[in-house]
Amino acid sequence: MENNGSIKVVPLGGLGEIGKNITAIEYEDEIIVIDCGIAFPDEEMHGVDLVIPDITYLKNNAEKVKGIFLTHGHEDHIGSLPYILKQLNLPIYGTKLTLGLIENKLKEHYMLSDCELHNVNAGDVIELQNLKIEFIRVTHSIADSCAIAIHSPLGVILHTGDFKIDFTPIDGLVMDLERISNLGKEGVMLLMADSTNVEREGHTISEKAIGKTLTRIFSNAQGRVIVATFASNIHRIQQIVDASVMYGRKIVFSGRSMENISQVAMDLGYLHILEDYIIGIDDMHNYSNKDITIITTGSQGEPMAGLARIAFATHRKLAIEPEDLYIISASPIPGNEKLISRVINELFKKGAEVIYEDLEEVHVSGHAYQEELKLIHALVHPKYFMPVHGEYRHLRHHAKLAQKLGMQDKDIFTMETGQVLELTKEEAKVTGKVHTGSVFVDGLGVGDVGSIVLRDRKLLAEDGMLTIVVTLERESYSIIAGPDIITRGFVYAKESDELINEVKEIVRNELNKCLDNRIIEWYVLKSNMKKSVERYLYRKTKRNPIILAIIMEI
Repeated sequence: MENNGSIKVVPLGGLGEIGKNITAIEYEDEIIVIDCGIAFPDEEMHGVDLVIPDITYLKNNAEKVKGIFLTHGHEDHIGSLPYILKQLNLPIYGTKLTLGLIENKLKEHYMLSDCELHNVNAGDVIELQNLKIEFIRVTHSIADSCAIAIHSPLGVILHTGDFKIDFTPIDGLVMDLERISNLGKEGVMLLMADSTNVEREGHTISEKAIGKTLTRIFSNAQGRVIVATFASNIHRIQQIVDASVMYGRKIVFSGRSMENISQVAMDLGYLHILEDYIIGIDDMHNYSNKDITIITTGSQGEPMAGLARIAFATHRKLAIEPEDLYIISASPIPGNEKLISRVINELFKKGAEVIYEDLEEVHVSGHAYQEELKLIHALVHPKYFMPVHGEYRHLRHHAKLAQKLGMQDKDIFTMETGQVLELTKEEAKVTGKVHTGSVFVDGLGVGDVGSIVLRDRKLLAEDGMLTIVVTLERESYSIIAGPDIITRGFVYAKESDELINEVKEIVRNELNKCLDNRIIEWYVLKSNMKKSVERYLYRKTKRNPIILAIIMEI
């Protein structure tokens, strides 16, 4: 793309979809990347572990890309880094906690020594040839979060990252509204702002409010307290720890990500716990239940995480005990409501006491509500606005909110992933689309599962598979053995003799027709067999199993 005094904003993921946040900003021969997140698979993506962004656009412009600048350490903003850095090894810029979490990831992928990490603080400015990238402190549900201002010869782009406005944060580090206001006075060309909670009226509650609720709940607990929360929510964990220490409870971390992230946070000074209060999961038997708090993963009801394993009695070291109190200190990510309900119901069935968001104030959001968004718009009063982060409906609602605040529709850009917003001194317009999309990670395979494989997995999951095995003799054009029928996930063969025998007869007839006409080409034989069997099975069962034909020759 030729740059005639223009700056291009290219969202490569995360617009109108949950997660996978990544945006490229291009000016002349420089491209910077903001965030590099993953999304988690939906129920249609059978067997897929993670969804990462397609970075073909960045690879095609590799010589221009100067670095990845990170707003904060949540998975939907840093999770893709190990996979992306294998394709394009770039310098990474982030705050101390964000880099601490990334180092952990890169160690797991055995690539830390190959990567270039630059620690920045809120207020720092990274200077490139034409662009200056400024980190500005914001408050969010993970410490060390920043907005990013990109200073270019054409003007300033302000990307808020994920944020809320919390005037009493746990660490005392309030959002730098003064700097944001000053940028607004100097003039902001484009505002890109978090839209996740735009549908909610009013203000978010301060994180400190949760501490009061937890202290009250802990004061009445008779047995163990088991709290499920996001491993990355260090401030929430700190408040759980503080309530535990107040009542003399030892703390156990359970779940791989919880153990790893809490250790990083303690090492870097973001989580403060006296060593005497931390015990291992194997040492719990040395203490009475009323002296133990367990902080675990699984607040989203994930089947393999700690909380679900406890609920369904598959955890190797933890089981439900009398007088246990379970606190789910998180709200469901869209799409996870059923998973969480299932876990809560199972805990109640087993006799446990459960407290969750609908019953008590045990969670507050890390994303700004309407009044906070209005304040940011009022302080920044940008020339152009592009809502980011959230589903498409959130982007539309945020666009309408900007209109109510006085912006004209022509200056608001509700974009889709891959669209290019081009800004000049005179105007802003969408000027095209670049190649983007999703790459599926399944086990160690990256990108080897595509839409055709997913379609097959879907069919296998819904209607099963029927395999036909037959042996032919080429010289005599005759069937030597078979056809044999093997089914998986379709019908129980022992109870479906009549159906299986009918399928065998159809296959035999089709093969004999071809062989009588001296047709021995495999693709013709297989095609005829499959079509006939598909028609028969659908007529009889109204199902479409995958049919696999195996022909052997002797």
